[in-house]
Amino acid sequence: MSFRSAGFRPAVLGSAIALVFALSASALMAQDAQPKTAAPAAAATAAVPASATTAAAPATPVVEAAAKPGDATAGQAKAAVCGACHGMDGNSSDAQYPKLAGQSEQYIVRQLTDFKAAKRQNPIMMGMAAPLSQQDMHDVGAYFASKTPLPGVADQALVEHGQTLFRQGDATRGIPACMACHSIDGRGNPGAKYPQLTSQHAQYIQATLKSWHDGTTWGDDAQSQIMPAIAKQLSADDIAALASYIEGLHSADAQPAATP
Repeated sequence: MSFRSAGFRPAVLGSAIALVFALSASALMAQDAQPKTAAPAAAATAAVPASATTAAAPATPVVEAAAKPGDATAGQAKAAVCGACHGMDGNSSDAQYPKLAGQSEQYIVRQLTDFKAAKRQNPIMMGMAAPLSQQDMHDVGAYFASKTPLPGVADQALVEHGQTLFRQGDATRGIPACMACHSIDGRGNPGAKYPQLTSQHAQYIQATLKSWHDGTTWGDDAQSQIMPAIAKQLSADDIAALASYIEGLHSADAQPAATP
């Protein structure tokens, strides 16, 4: 159907215009009557407080970069605070504190890590280890590993007993030879993280063995259970003899333990 202007009456045109206005008005009224709950997705997202989105998002764990082999030069500065107890070169003058000179980097890192994680309990050392990164620990370990332990002196009255236990153990009581893990001259095994014992203060060795004998442990892994189990088989005389013998034990070249 088509419309021609000649046949399109004014009355009809007026009715059509009125109808268009009526429909438009109805549409506008219907739109205004809709509830305002539906908001654009972007606006809804923007309305959420930043704190709410942050709280909902999972925390991103802080991953520490893998440590490089220790730098003894960097470690010297980092180890300065250790000197108060262990001596600036790792040779402590107070026998209650262990000598660290010549101790392997790997063993020192393991102990500092355990102190930081509170697996090994010592109020002073836990506080000292807390701020250290793994790289700090490696650097400190490398520094002390580069130093030479000063030789000690054994009580001759205890040498024979101590030497027998260190080199042969006592199979009847389930006591292995100490040198099986700590080497024939007490220099330890860095790869297995078995510590150097040579020239260590007898007082420190004795106190540590007694602590293990009485039930103290330095961790919950299999390696941490080795020495407590052995120490339980030792008598007070065994402990005294071993501690004295170890203090007087040193290799002829007196070189620091090698760090692979």
